[in-house]
Amino acid sequence: MAQVEKRGGLLRKSSASKKPLKEKVVLMYDEIFMTEDPSKCSPRFWEELFLMKVNLEYLEGKLESLDGEELMKIKDNINCLFQHCIQALGEEHPIRVVNALQTLCALIRGVHQKNKSTSGFDIINMLMGFDKAELCMKNLMESLDSLLCAEGSESLKSLCLKLLLCLVTVTDNISQNTILEYVMINSIFEAILQILSHPPSRREHGYDAVVLLALLVNYRKYESVNPYIVKLSIVDDEATLNGMGLVIAQALSEYNRQYKDKEEEHQSGFFSALTNMVGSMFIADAHEKISVQTNEAILLALYEAVHLNRNFITVLAQSHPEMGLVTTPVSPTPTTPVTPLGTTPPSSDVISSVELPLDADVQTSNLLITFLKYSSIVMQDTKDEHRLHSGKLCLIILTCIAEPMRHRKKAADKNLPCRPLVCAVLDLMVEFIVTHMMKEFPMDLYVRCIQVVHKLLCYQKKCRVRLHYTWRELWSALINLLKFLMSNETVLLAKHNIFTLALMIVNLFNMFITYGDTFLPTPSSYDELYYEIIRMHQSFDNLYSMVLRLSTNAGQWKEAASKVTHALVNIRAIINHFNPKIESYAAVNHISQLSEEQVLEVVRANYDTLTLKLQDGLDQYERYSEQHKEAAFFKELVRSISTNVRRNLAFHTLSQEVLLKEFSTIS
Repeated sequence: MAQVEKRGGLLRKSSASKKPLKEKVVLMYDEIFMTEDPSKCSPRFWEELFLMKVNLEYLEGKLESLDGEELMKIKDNINCLFQHCIQALGEEHPIRVVNALQTLCALIRGVHQKNKSTSGFDIINMLMGFDKAELCMKNLMESLDSLLCAEGSESLKSLCLKLLLCLVTVTDNISQNTILEYVMINSIFEAILQILSHPPSRREHGYDAVVLLALLVNYRKYESVNPYIVKLSIVDDEATLNGMGLVIAQALSEYNRQYKDKEEEHQSGFFSALTNMVGSMFIADAHEKISVQTNEAILLALYEAVHLNRNFITVLAQSHPEMGLVTTPVSPTPTTPVTPLGTTPPSSDVISSVELPLDADVQTSNLLITFLKYSSIVMQDTKDEHRLHSGKLCLIILTCIAEPMRHRKKAADKNLPCRPLVCAVLDLMVEFIVTHMMKEFPMDLYVRCIQVVHKLLCYQKKCRVRLHYTWRELWSALINLLKFLMSNETVLLAKHNIFTLALMIVNLFNMFITYGDTFLPTPSSYDELYYEIIRMHQSFDNLYSMVLRLSTNAGQWKEAASKVTHALVNIRAIINHFNPKIESYAAVNHISQLSEEQVLEVVRANYDTLTLKLQDGLDQYERYSEQHKEAAFFKELVRSISTNVRRNLAFHTLSQEVLLKEFSTIS
């Protein structure tokens, strides 16, 4: 007997002596693509169809092969198929439900692919008919909600989420996907939360659920009231928020692990010690770039959680016992738990009081540290436009994290060999500053970086939190950045207003000068600030000369340069007050070069005669606003994510093999 092969919906005999035979399901699809109602001749047509294994490729391809006029001729049959799919979702036997879900995926994608230039309303008409669309989508969303919340098959839940992702991402611009109006009206928000709060479901479906939620939140977010935004902003259930945080942390951890593996192939000790968790992650002279695909979808989910939900800030520093003990279906997360998950969210200042163990052998497993590691990798190479945007998103998230800190009280000091998490954030900012002074200067990222530092200082000042940090590293980085701006003045001014950045840097120093005594750890730290300003006085003198030159000319930079001139008043007062006294001390004591301690002695002895001007507004900043400042960025970001999610929902991800094994018998 001749061997039978299956290709593209055809059954071929290897002898090729006869015409190829079509699968029964393909023959049934062909009947749907006729103008006649297929159930006229075969009353059990629809019942039988959903017992047949779906041929996604054939069905989707057939839809795409028809032109608009041909598609309109079979509109009634397409509507009928769509409605019968929804009815089949209520069937008791899972095989029919599986086949109905997959058929819906093919229908939605096929019709959208064919009608890319057509308005959303025409596609609704083609799939369901205008008159039945509201009821159809209500029934569909209720069925999906029931399947997602039921105790039943995990494979069915997975397919439901795939269908929803398919529905959301069929258009690049999700705000033009009019079908989502029905997803807004018939919310599945509670079903998503249930998945995230229930550990077994979260392990199986958490990633898809979080990405789906992030996309739904971005549907017409600036034009109308999006119920998913409203509901996400008021979630306060600890299990749900921790579940969302865990899913995001595991996805970012997987990226970090992949990078670590690749980096070890290049024989570098990238994650060698936790104390250098952020600092060592930058490779200043990386001739051979290590590339791992970034994950903007999960970053978007983290952004929306931090930006919209003020309760989520407590999740950032929670240690997750599940990380390292449980593997997701896709990838393992090789981290070790540090402390058990608390029963209530911490009420103390998250970023300043939660501490980072200095033991190099201890691996942390909280979301903030994982995110900082991820950010440090992404920020290594911002020459690539994609990574530049990814780095920008990381800095926007850090901006949102830095703002809520001011609402929280300082925790009691603990005499433990630990660093607050805020030190890791500052480490990351310092490393970014010192490693991105290059020809293709990422001005936007630098501005965001300095803003993050400024917001953290504002919080420290407001709450009088004395932070034990190596402030000299920050001061040195800022001064080196000023030197870079000055030495590349001509090249940079052709593209950027460097005075905006220079003013921000100078005002950071003004923050330390004016309020440093309230948040620097010790009086000697404040002395060291003055020492650094005096030691690097030439850089500040050069900056003053540059801005004075440009502020006295009638050029385009007159006003911007003038602001820096005024901001330098106290720095120049410190330099002009102490330098003569230091020179006098050296002359009297016949010392050609003073030591640091000798300079500090002069500084301490002459504070009383120093006069500084009070500068207003140093501890004020403009609150982050997505709609007014970042709307265009997020529209493009979501468009890119939608395209990638759709592309990854390939045929193999919707394969029935696993599903059919699970439901191997038909009653």
